[in-house]
Amino acid sequence: MEFSWLETRWARPFYLAFVFCLALGLLQAIKLYLRRQRLLRDLRPFPTPPTHWFFGHQKFIQDDNMEKLEEIIEKYPRAFPLWIGPFQAFFYICDPDYAKTVLNRTDPKSQYVQKFLSPLIGKGLVALDGPKWFQHRRLLTPAFHFNILKAYIEVMTHSVKTMLDKWEKVCSTRDTTVEVYKHINLMSLDIIMKCTFSKETNCQTNSTHDPYEKAIFEVSRIVFQRLYSFLHHSDIIFKLSPQGHRFQKLNQVLYQYTDTIIQDRKKSLQTGVKQDNTQKRKYQDFLDIVLSAKDENGSSFSDTDVHSEVSTFLLAGHDSVAASISWVLYCLAQNPEHQERCREEVRGILGDGSSITWDQLGEMSYTTMCINETFRLIPAVPSISRDLSKPLTFPDGCTLPAGITVVLSIWGLHHNPAVWKNPKVFDPLRFSKENSDQRHPYAYLPFSAGSRNCIGQHFAIIECKVAVALTLLRFELASDHSRPPQLVRRVVLKSNNGVHIGRGKGNR
Repeated sequence: MEFSWLETRWARPFYLAFVFCLALGLLQAIKLYLRRQRLLRDLRPFPTPPTHWFFGHQKFIQDDNMEKLEEIIEKYPRAFPLWIGPFQAFFYICDPDYAKTVLNRTDPKSQYVQKFLSPLIGKGLVALDGPKWFQHRRLLTPAFHFNILKAYIEVMTHSVKTMLDKWEKVCSTRDTTVEVYKHINLMSLDIIMKCTFSKETNCQTNSTHDPYEKAIFEVSRIVFQRLYSFLHHSDIIFKLSPQGHRFQKLNQVLYQYTDTIIQDRKKSLQTGVKQDNTQKRKYQDFLDIVLSAKDENGSSFSDTDVHSEVSTFLLAGHDSVAASISWVLYCLAQNPEHQERCREEVRGILGDGSSITWDQLGEMSYTTMCINETFRLIPAVPSISRDLSKPLTFPDGCTLPAGITVVLSIWGLHHNPAVWKNPKVFDPLRFSKENSDQRHPYAYLPFSAGSRNCIGQHFAIIECKVAVALTLLRFELASDHSRPPQLVRRVVLKSNNGVHIGRGKGNR
């Protein structure tokens, strides 16, 4: 008698395993189908741009087409869903009333974003929610007190002057434009390393870039690409991909770079041996404050917390500020009449710029308006996101259920023609006191708003003012129309081909 292959002892386990996997696959397919149907039902009240049934709007998002985004905002001025593949949709909002509704709640930050950033920065202030977030925010607030920030101005001034000295050498030997972002990026890294660790890296003058600077630029690109590639949302698929392997190597570079400095400082504090430069510096750095922070119960940050908060401050205080300064100088180069007015204001306040004080920065009213207008026109952080923990009702009566990921498009809000008249025009007078008083309080959100606004916003603005003021005293900036910036949406809004600025005829 012949037996079928299923009746053989060795084949039956494979058959059962196949049936089991098939059943799991079918259940997963049903789960995804029901998820899609639920999203379609929940988002039905909100019109969406034309979409592909499988890829959704992924091609549009990955193409970095900012003009297309502006067209969508003009057609859907309040909100619209964007699909990332067939089973995930982000609900984009670009209306001040909608933004106020979302930011006045305590919904956690989107897990889609934090999931991809947490291997890089850990569970710091940006990633935390709930009671632990409140504890960390309270402990870190003293690090950004005005008395602490005042002491950083001298550090910033020295680093900016180092960069400007480099530019003078470049301009004296070449009759060409300068790609300023790479220089500003190193200058900002120089500042953040001094303000965080009191560490002199000499990254601006070394012939090769600092390993941290190179790693952080590539890591931010990988994180963004993963965010908008639904296949890479799977940890397994991402880790097996070439990008995943590269991400792990770069993340290890960043971790070791930061951890070495933290451990050295802790050892010096434990042994009571001061670092060589401790007595020389006139300020507390960020690491000093984090290591000494204690709450009302005497609890301090754990080793993991210290590393997470320091990594968060390094990333946020370096990458976004460098981009912001680059965009301010670019906008002033594009608008010479506003540039000259800023220069006259700065010269009247600082003279030759040999020193800068806190009070002098506060007197730069027109320069501040130009900085604010740049932050509106080209926000360094183009969006923030929240996962709704409970249903949400907007002022117009439209609702969203819990579980939806809401993305506040800061770019969309700042370019919304229903909010801003002629939004593409650079007009600093939008931020005069009279115009600011009449504006919706949630129309301009470069640093977010509500309880989770950016804790480091004053640090960023001070650095930006110092860099812009000293630059205008020594250089006249001219636009380079042959190489306009190609905007790319990363964690921070950058230019794919750099930021090129030419020399004006009246350079100092």
